[in-house]
Amino acid sequence: MNRNFSFIILTFNEEIHLPRLLNSIIALGAQIYILDSGSTDNTVQIANDYKAEVKTNAFINHPQQWDFALKNFEITTPWIIGLDADQIVCEALFQQLKDFRNENYEGINGIYFNRKNYFQGKWIRFGGYYPFYLLKMFRTGNGYSDLNENMDHRFIVSGKTIIWKNGYLLEDNLKEYDINFWYKKHERYSDLIAIEEIDRRQKTRNQLIIPSLFGSPDEKRAWFKNIWWRLPLGFRPYLYFCYRIFFKLGILDGLSGIRFHYLQGFWFRAKVDKKIMALKNQMNQATKS
Repeated sequence: MNRNFSFIILTFNEEIHLPRLLNSIIALGAQIYILDSGSTDNTVQIANDYKAEVKTNAFINHPQQWDFALKNFEITTPWIIGLDADQIVCEALFQQLKDFRNENYEGINGIYFNRKNYFQGKWIRFGGYYPFYLLKMFRTGNGYSDLNENMDHRFIVSGKTIIWKNGYLLEDNLKEYDINFWYKKHERYSDLIAIEEIDRRQKTRNQLIIPSLFGSPDEKRAWFKNIWWRLPLGFRPYLYFCYRIFFKLGILDGLSGIRFHYLQGFWFRAKVDKKIMALKNQMNQATKS
């Protein structure tokens, strides 16, 4: 058994994805922990077939689900790797993990993995989507889930982090080949983000990460989010779409890629803004009555 790290994976009806992910990591010999949120397909049976330890918890949002996982699995290795079921550990990253030894990383508390994101079989190379670094590996007892976000999930660690630029996770959600699934998922996400942003405007929700344009990947994203929250509702989706298409060269992703940038960068953001404005109007009406 691998004595350096363990994997935690979140699942919900992931029979289409889970074997692909588990096959990409099983040869590392690491303990696998799976937190399921009530799958009705063969997800749990697949997890059992791969000798994973499985727990179940009702899903509220990703940050809370990760928080439950970190607090309820008894991890004995010095490092944890948190993965999503629709991800795959590719060859170069697999080799880095195979060569990983805890004693060689003294003073390091977190490691960012690179990610390749696919949409309906198309690698989204531009528009700010590659390289894209995610804090996925961290010391047990140090990393925790950022509960100040409703949807965008991240782990937070104290101390020094490093970036593995060469190895990457491949993220390709096969369910999203059905565009109706994508729309329904992002309808739910837009509700979560709208509520979160209302909370931020009322100063009842604060950002844990210190924003810094020249900091870690998460600190940079926090810096850009601070700008985003200050932009006018209704206008900012247009600005963001143009930023991705032209400044970040999303136009080079071809027709499928441009469609993705439109859906994720404009349609989704416009949906969020409409829901924020509706919530603000409801709050104003309630105050007047």
